[in-house]
Amino acid sequence: MKPQNKNNLSRRNFLKTSILASGGMLIGFNLITACKPEAVMPVDIKKLNFNDFNAFIKISDEGYVTIFSPNPEIGQGIKTSMPMIIAEELDVDWNKVNVVQGALDSNNFKRQMAGGSQSIRFGWNALRETGATAKQMLINAAAVKWNVAASTCKASKGIIINKNGDKLSYGEVAKDAALLEVPEDVHLKKIKDFTIIGQEIVNVDIDKIITGEPLFGLDYKSEGMLYASVLRPPSFGQKLESFDATEAKKVTGVIDVITIGEKARNQIRSGKSNWTFKLSNTDKIVVIATNTWAAFKGKKALSAIWVTDTKLESTEDHDKILTKVLDGEKQKVRREDGDIQKAFLKADRIIEKTYNSPFLPHNCMEPMNFYANVTPEKVHLVGPIQTPKLTASIVADMLGYDVDKVTLEMTRMGGGFGRRLYGDFVYEAAEISNAIKKPVKLISSREDDMTTGIYRPAIKYRIKASIKDGKVTGYHLKEAAINGNMYGLLPNFFPAGCIPNYKVESANYRGNITTGAWRAPYTNFLAFAEQSFFDELASELNIDTIQLRLDLLQNVKGSTDKRIQYSGQRMEDTIKLVREKANWGKTEPGVYQGFSAYYSHNTHVAEIAEIELKDGFPVIKKVIVAVDCGVVVNPTGARNQVEGGVIDGIGHAMYADLSFKDGKPSHKNFNTYRLIRMQETPKVEVHFVENELSPTGLGEPGLPPAGGAVANAINAALGKRMYSQPFIKELKKSRVLG
Repeated sequence: MKPQNKNNLSRRNFLKTSILASGGMLIGFNLITACKPEAVMPVDIKKLNFNDFNAFIKISDEGYVTIFSPNPEIGQGIKTSMPMIIAEELDVDWNKVNVVQGALDSNNFKRQMAGGSQSIRFGWNALRETGATAKQMLINAAAVKWNVAASTCKASKGIIINKNGDKLSYGEVAKDAALLEVPEDVHLKKIKDFTIIGQEIVNVDIDKIITGEPLFGLDYKSEGMLYASVLRPPSFGQKLESFDATEAKKVTGVIDVITIGEKARNQIRSGKSNWTFKLSNTDKIVVIATNTWAAFKGKKALSAIWVTDTKLESTEDHDKILTKVLDGEKQKVRREDGDIQKAFLKADRIIEKTYNSPFLPHNCMEPMNFYANVTPEKVHLVGPIQTPKLTASIVADMLGYDVDKVTLEMTRMGGGFGRRLYGDFVYEAAEISNAIKKPVKLISSREDDMTTGIYRPAIKYRIKASIKDGKVTGYHLKEAAINGNMYGLLPNFFPAGCIPNYKVESANYRGNITTGAWRAPYTNFLAFAEQSFFDELASELNIDTIQLRLDLLQNVKGSTDKRIQYSGQRMEDTIKLVREKANWGKTEPGVYQGFSAYYSHNTHVAEIAEIELKDGFPVIKKVIVAVDCGVVVNPTGARNQVEGGVIDGIGHAMYADLSFKDGKPSHKNFNTYRLIRMQETPKVEVHFVENELSPTGLGEPGLPPAGGAVANAINAALGKRMYSQPFIKELKKSRVLG
């Protein structure tokens, strides 16, 4: 496969330069998002003699392969699946593949971040070509040793063989291969010949996870490290006026109490901050201690006076504001097809509904934490972050260092869901270390995480549709959100292109509650609103709800509109698969079904939820899911992602709520904040559409359709529509709890 563009050529030039410069065999690759697994080794990897080629791949004399994984692992499985891609084309025995987490390296790695479910999608071609290029170089080296044509040799499981039956291992030719030219022609495997991709592979970190070996940010320690706990304003809209640390300093283990904030204010004033910043203008109080417990206890002993700086907002106010925004004329048109006003004027019937969602915290199981050691010469950072490059650049700018003086090491993350895209806790840790001139570990409590942001924004959607002669002729979606609106691609998701007169508008209210990306941003609620609306629309039209979607999709199949993001055919195939697997409409008596389908993060997903009534209350028993994500790299990891997304989506749609009064959030910990319980989780049955298309995202797409599927099943059982999340509020109002 010859390179088709300058990017491929430059990549090969980089490979060649790095190989010749290193004197060993570099199998380098522009990962875009790369990773390599740590499998259980039958030998002690640490004792092997590796040829240290560069930041990417090392091959030992014994044929074992170690690959440094540049990208953050937040549980989405890329530390397992991405190495599988390389190992497949490299034709190495999976049992001889080892992975090590790489540090931030902007010179060798590209798109070194985790977000948007894009890692596999962006890495697919580059990683395959990387493995194939490495294999060809090894074959070429063996051919030179044998004095035969490389075309007469082949490789499998780390062994090269020629037509005479002679064999050489990868380890035996690795050094020689480093001296050869990087091949211009690389042949990728046919998908039918895959032996690793598509196999059930166990998470490469699973042993460390279940045995408690140091792996996560909270596990990291260094000699002389101190601990820090930060007291921030109890309400959004407040700032620090004064404090008394007398009692805090009496706590055994507390070393000092300081304030930070000046560096953050300077960064804000400079206008150089990127979107990950998310720090307020106020000073914050920091307790420095010899251990976490002392830091937390000292923080509780602080006496602080906070004064109002900006308006203290409340949920009651937000609800009125968002309704006013929806009613207002200051909307930004995101997409407009046809003549929506004309469609409504000529309509036989018009349906209009409004859907409401609250703020939500991320609730990562591992609270925010980060290690920082700022010295005059350099800055050393270690911890769980989804945006290492952007975060390091802000730290450098904030503290006045060249960015190449900032070293950032990534740990595995105990959950991210978008929260760790934002580096506020890293910036605080860096400012603290800079102030005390010692290494420090900032650790947040659950209360810190839940009460100081960053949240999913509260949103209202108003959807209006026109019906003429039994057909949907117009569709108008309006969004009102607090501190953020849907990003540019969303208006081009379904039903764009399916309805001739189509309009999407949005408007934003700027408040002082910090918000940000939350797993499947915006679609996590928009999918529920739209899919519930289409279910209600199908009832109005007296048509099967699945058939309505299929009929509408015929209008977009074959479209030349380049704005359309989804595939009508792939969505149709996905819907038909879930309809078949769920035995739609033919369930046992007492089982009620709800359907939902959605495209997000380049992946098509359709779900059917099944519920039963227990004492008049809906109990979710099962969710059948069909997914088109292209080639499934690791079925084990893929199912885990879909199952987790569905359960996450159901739990938050059913139960999760966060309100505000006078700028203060209503919940601080899980004793009052409602999450889905183990006994409430349904069985999730996952089916993948089989094709040979390039892989797409899986970390997020399973979540958006879940709320709509459950809401529609509830309506099938109770005849009651859900218009607001969490559903539990609506269900209690209808007294079905008995």
